[in-house]
Amino acid sequence: MSTNDEGATNGDRVGTGPGRRAGLEADEILDRAIALVEAEGADALTMRRLAAELGVATTTIYWHVGNRDDLVTALVRRHGERMARTPVDGGTARERVLEVARLIWRTSLDHREVTRLAAAHGASTLHARRLELAMARELQDAGVVGTAARDAMRAITACVGGFIVAALRDDLTPEALRRTTVLADGGPDGEAADLDPATVEALAEAADLPAVFDSTLRAVVDSVVPADLTAHAYL
Repeated sequence: MSTNDEGATNGDRVGTGPGRRAGLEADEILDRAIALVEAEGADALTMRRLAAELGVATTTIYWHVGNRDDLVTALVRRHGERMARTPVDGGTARERVLEVARLIWRTSLDHREVTRLAAAHGASTLHARRLELAMARELQDAGVVGTAARDAMRAITACVGGFIVAALRDDLTPEALRRTTVLADGGPDGEAADLDPATVEALAEAADLPAVFDSTLRAVVDSVVPADLTAHAYL
């Protein structure tokens, strides 16, 4: 029986070695990986660390989920499935479209580290796939189909995604260097001297990003989704 560079035997891979824990399933591995990312960030997610958390050999992780890229893809997909379990309320299809968009926003920020990992891995669309499918169904119920549904989805998801990026960027940007506060003193060499003083003063203050998001989102949705089926605006 040979030993690989991780210090695990081939027996681990077939389930007979001491490193393989009886009854371990891929979902348990993914759930532990999600918990690790949320607690300590994406850099903490290594095959060795995850194996140690689970009390198995690293080859067991490879056996169940593949390499690290495979692990991240599966992790993002599983977390997206979790996000989509939240019931969507709303008395009309338009209201439910709004609520799905808000749900993507809320869950993405409530689980920032997974969102960052998905973005770094190029899997943001996979992360929101289930919720975007739910949105497409609500658009259809509102009478938005075909190319109109395509363009409506793009408009709404671009709005949501842009605000998510802004929120995550603000997490890492010193307040003095944020997009508006850099104008607090009128800008270098008085570049903002032609602006109304009240505007400059206001731009120096932090925006209420969730409130701006909600008003912008509502404007976007109102522009692409009819208020009710009687409008037939997109049929």
